[in-house]
Amino acid sequence: MSKIEMKTPLVEMDGDEMTRILWKMIKDELLTPYIELKTEYYDLGLEHRNETDDQVTIDSAEATKKYGVAVKCATITPNAARVEEYKLKEMWKSPNGTIRAILDGTVFRAPIQVKGIDPCVKNWKKPITLARHAYGDVYKNVEIRVPGAGKAELVFTGEDGKEIRQTIQEFDGPGVVQGVHNTDKSIKSFAKSCFNYALDTKQDLWFATKDTISKTYDHRFKDIFEEIYENEYKEKFEKNGLEYFYTLIDDAVARVMKTEGGFIWACKNYDGDVMSDMVSSACGSLAMMTSVLVSPSGVYEYEAAHGTVQRHYYKHLKGEETSTNSVATIFAWTGALRKRGELDGISELCSFADKLEKATLSTIESGKMTKDLALITSMENVTVLNSENFIKAIRETFDAM
Repeated sequence: MSKIEMKTPLVEMDGDEMTRILWKMIKDELLTPYIELKTEYYDLGLEHRNETDDQVTIDSAEATKKYGVAVKCATITPNAARVEEYKLKEMWKSPNGTIRAILDGTVFRAPIQVKGIDPCVKNWKKPITLARHAYGDVYKNVEIRVPGAGKAELVFTGEDGKEIRQTIQEFDGPGVVQGVHNTDKSIKSFAKSCFNYALDTKQDLWFATKDTISKTYDHRFKDIFEEIYENEYKEKFEKNGLEYFYTLIDDAVARVMKTEGGFIWACKNYDGDVMSDMVSSACGSLAMMTSVLVSPSGVYEYEAAHGTVQRHYYKHLKGEETSTNSVATIFAWTGALRKRGELDGISELCSFADKLEKATLSTIESGKMTKDLALITSMENVTVLNSENFIKAIRETFDAM
């Protein structure tokens, strides 16, 4: 068989630790034997980010804007211990945060469901996709530890020097105070990304906040979503038989437990952070969770939803065997290849991505899996494979197909 040819490169962002090891295995075993892989490569490993003063992360995001599709390996966001371990010049920011800011993107995460790994919520038959607004709120907050009695105020000073001032609290003793913000521009990008992704994936869209309590902040989100839907997307949704609706976050939480799934649930930054972990945990494992960053201009960046699997990497360095689940990383590649195929009109690339995903799930359903899945499967007498042999087992399934 001749290899599948690509027209336009993917932006390839390599990463850190155990996921970097898996990255190479996946390319060697599952991709390059079948595809003339065309990528623009960026090394986002922590050492190289440090060498380039993190310029490589910025360059990779700009390349993604140019080519439209990227695939990213998991990367380290350094803390104080990592600064010491890697002898870093400074505590570099999260690569994901930098890329999100440059692409102005929204993160969509969905569980990869497979027979034998049953969701804790028994009626969830289809994946629930979490759309997380990736800007502002508590993640860009300003905090003060209040030392004693006094008045905390919220003050906005306009360019013309005029002030808007409100009292937050008259403290009669110590406490804490926090300021959060968002921008209309970012909320509009979030809304458009959600509506576009719903149309792209043919799924209904929910949006939930707490506007009954937050009558200005959360209500602004609600209003912007409603305005954009009515003016730009209502006709498209109705034409495709899709539904958009707004509800309170507590109502959404109650409803989601009783649904069969198969929809997109859009949340503000913190709500999306928490609820995506809830959905992924209820479906088995973070290693069985897809993640794609989508910009309102239609740029896509695919990655695994989990970290660099540090503990397994240290075992690997000692020469010990690991059984690391590579499914989410495989699905990052298949997602990117499918999108590249769609944009370039290469049906063979889309078909390859579909078949590789099917082979991955079929391998698990045949009883061959990594240790994390063996611990939670309802199947009996399963075969636990190490990291490399699991990927090789997928290749055997794929070739047999």
